[in-house]
Amino acid sequence: MAVAEPAAASRVTAVIIGAGMSGLLAAIRLKAAGVDSFVILEKQGDVGGTWHDNSYPGASCDVPSYLYSYSFAPNPDWTRAFARQPEIQAYFRRVAEDHGLLPHVRFHTSVAGARFDEVAGEWTVTAESGESWTGRILIVGVGQLNRPWIPDVPGRESFGGVQFHSARWRHDIDLSGKRIASVGNGASAVQYIPEIAPLAERLTIFQRSANWIIKRDDKEIPEGVRKANRALPLLPKFNRLLIYSILESRWGAFKQTGSRASKTLEKLAREQLEAQVHDPQLRALLTPDYPIGCKRVLISDDYYPAVSRPNVDIVTDPIDRIVPEGIVTRSGKQVPLDVIVWGTGFDTGGFLMPLEIEGRGGRRLHDAWANGAEAFRGVTVSGFPNMFVLYGPNTNLGHNSIIFMSERQMDYAMRLIETLLQRDLAAIEPKAEVQSAWNADLQARLAGTVWAAGCASWYKHDGKITNNWSSSTLEFWRQTRRADLENYTLTPRAVAKAA
Repeated sequence: MAVAEPAAASRVTAVIIGAGMSGLLAAIRLKAAGVDSFVILEKQGDVGGTWHDNSYPGASCDVPSYLYSYSFAPNPDWTRAFARQPEIQAYFRRVAEDHGLLPHVRFHTSVAGARFDEVAGEWTVTAESGESWTGRILIVGVGQLNRPWIPDVPGRESFGGVQFHSARWRHDIDLSGKRIASVGNGASAVQYIPEIAPLAERLTIFQRSANWIIKRDDKEIPEGVRKANRALPLLPKFNRLLIYSILESRWGAFKQTGSRASKTLEKLAREQLEAQVHDPQLRALLTPDYPIGCKRVLISDDYYPAVSRPNVDIVTDPIDRIVPEGIVTRSGKQVPLDVIVWGTGFDTGGFLMPLEIEGRGGRRLHDAWANGAEAFRGVTVSGFPNMFVLYGPNTNLGHNSIIFMSERQMDYAMRLIETLLQRDLAAIEPKAEVQSAWNADLQARLAGTVWAAGCASWYKHDGKITNNWSSSTLEFWRQTRRADLENYTLTPRAVAKAA
């Protein structure tokens, strides 16, 4: 989209891009530190990020509710062990209201790019509308899963029915009695397929590879428990700690392929598959051919029963093209369809795409990350002073809560931000050699994990694991618990102006 002519920039101390989980967290931490001059730029019409965008049937979190919430804002009223999308978005909106963030948010504001002024020590962020904001601090909280990806299948635009991505669900379309295709069977698909399978005349799942799936054990939280949570605030905090500890103990299943923990997790997955799928041919189609954890491990209680229905087919023959009547596979078989749901995930390799971010000397972030995104401790990037990325490169997890990671990242960022403001610096950025050495060590550790086992996954960019953290969350906390200023270049304002 073309950017309109720029207007005079509004001045703030900090510009936050994104009003999802990370962006709201950043704003809360800034306010707590006495920084009230900031703006949150959000392309959608409400807060919540991925929990605003993904409203497909059955959308829910795969981290238990008590843990999938801010540590400082526990919710005693979760109604399910694994909260559904409407409840999660309502939670984030309530937190935003409670902390007075909504007056700071500019909704329906798509950011085109940002440029750093070395002399002034400031970022100017420009929206596609041409409006701009200038601030000393840039915090990017757009996440890793925010841009839906649809493969460029020949003939896609010729389809005569309805098609949409799962993250842009068409709630106006009645799926009853329709011939439906789900292209993809990943984390979103295992949630919406059980919801739409009973509605469809026929549901065809185009599966590229099978997933390892373990039990969700989802259930309602009784009102009596919620009442106890409200009366005893320590109770949900205890539940949070207990859940965190259980999930953290699973790190061993990802740390090394073939470990005892990995074999135990795979055994649980196989037992569920055998218990819920009785047809040996179908069970063979649903059995992965790669080590558990190499791709995202999914959790579901109802996916296997859904795909065992007589009106559901699983097709592993690759898609060749799309015609007005439906999908044609490589072997020439044509599947007649009324609706195509693209459950094909997100573009994760480009990270902050399509934002055009220019740092020191006009260097483009996309160029700096051409060989795979990387940052120092997943938060700061050499050559891009005063910029802090939340849920950035190598901060994703396979075993625990991203909110825990984001809180650690923002705690670390705040120590640097406070140094920047208190010392009135023009710039603070990690040294290039430090960032390079840290990432080399990170990649060396990742090479021994299950994610490097050889399967194709969204965790990688041209073979480099760019999305996942390499160790336990406790190790990440250890590395981010202090401001390691010795690893940074601190530029006083006077030096910047003289230069």
